[in-house]
Amino acid sequence: MAELDWMVDYEAVIGVEVHAELATRSKMFCSCAVVDATTAQPNIAVCPVCAGMPGVLPVVNQAAVELGVRLALALECEVLPVSIFARKNYFYPDLPKGYQISQYEQPLARNGKLIILTSQGEKAVRIRRVHLEEDTGKLTHVTKDGESYSLIDLNRAGVPLLEIVTEPDLHSAEEVRAYAMALRNILRYCEVNSGDMQKGVMRIEPNVSVRRRGAAQLGTRTEIKNLNSFRALERAVAYEIERQAQLLQEGKEVIQETRGWDEAQGKTVSQRSKEEAHDYRYFPEPDLPPLVIDSDWLEEICRKIPELPVNRWRRLQEQYGLSPYDAEVLTNERIVADYFEAAVSQAPHLAPKTIANWISGEVFGLMNQAGGEFDPHLLPVESLVELLTYLEEGLINQPTAKMILAEMFGSGKRAKTLIKEKGLEQVSDEAQISEWISQVLRENPEQVQTYLNGKEALEQWFFGQVMRLAAGKANPKVVQQALRGQLLKLKEQR
Repeated sequence: MAELDWMVDYEAVIGVEVHAELATRSKMFCSCAVVDATTAQPNIAVCPVCAGMPGVLPVVNQAAVELGVRLALALECEVLPVSIFARKNYFYPDLPKGYQISQYEQPLARNGKLIILTSQGEKAVRIRRVHLEEDTGKLTHVTKDGESYSLIDLNRAGVPLLEIVTEPDLHSAEEVRAYAMALRNILRYCEVNSGDMQKGVMRIEPNVSVRRRGAAQLGTRTEIKNLNSFRALERAVAYEIERQAQLLQEGKEVIQETRGWDEAQGKTVSQRSKEEAHDYRYFPEPDLPPLVIDSDWLEEICRKIPELPVNRWRRLQEQYGLSPYDAEVLTNERIVADYFEAAVSQAPHLAPKTIANWISGEVFGLMNQAGGEFDPHLLPVESLVELLTYLEEGLINQPTAKMILAEMFGSGKRAKTLIKEKGLEQVSDEAQISEWISQVLRENPEQVQTYLNGKEALEQWFFGQVMRLAAGKANPKVVQQALRGQLLKLKEQR
């Protein structure tokens, strides 16, 4: 595709639909267990209801409704006291009934907003609607002995989904990525789902259109289906914006369609023409009564909502003096923010910035090497605080502290034990340190004379010589204080 500076003449207008699986034990309308679709044997969690057998009746999962309401409240939505389930009719092999139970005209919630953080600052993205529905099955396409066929796994059919739809408030791939990341954080903070995109528990579908800059009318939109990584999302949106701008620049028409992202080729590809609402022939689900959310239950759910990421991001800056960047790194995961605040509360003698730096640097590095999620059990808060306290008091130096941290992480031993076992404790005895300083000054009379003649920058050289003589085991704070004292005496004696 030819290079085009689309930002000069064109503007992207993007809305996003996100399907988030709800972390319930059972499916949306039956008692079948929700299993890990990436590891479970096919078709082990299927019953007549989720298999779409004639004559069966769905029953709404109360836990799924509660999680949906929790997220809607976190997104500052208006939760409707009465919402209606509807049949969304379309025929596809992974949809056993031939229709999907969803919500349309009267969704669970509407008119919310989500604050996102971008390179241009904070931005409010309007949430049009949040509604409940059920997931479809999963197709696996196989070619064997020259024959092509598809296998169906209904473990995922009927799993509770929450669909979150924005207004077309986004204008770049960066903003779309920031929105998706912010929404994932809220899903995780509110324990609505794990946010594990590789397992498909959060699937993102941006609707992208491009128009002449300054035009009032929206351009023709395309929908990019089922993106499950932030990298793919950003690349797909950037490509699609560029593709549509190029078409308009050449006087060609953008076709309204559903497109997929081809990671190998780095481009979007056409899948099918885009359906409109009337194509699905929505009508109220006759087997389910209206869903009523009473005010007492709403208040009870509201009380369970934790402090949300953007609010915590602001508070960490105000309360602990962290930079916006440091606060963002810590609040991206609720468990990390909890870990940081627990460390700060246990160590009021340590600077919050110091604790933040060690968590986002050394601790993150060790967690990444372990190959899993951030797990406080691998390095208890009190162990980190103990180590940083020894560093602050000068009992160990920075390189030693990093080495001890790695040993603690792998062995579970406390810092004090490892320091003693390895003989790494720094010398703080003033008499011993004064003796080392005196030896350095005696052995370097020319440098001492140069210092006394006004070249005070040599103080750092003397400091280095003392630390070398002490094999790095001298407490640098004590060395610095004692060295200045001895150099001051030499000046007075001159």
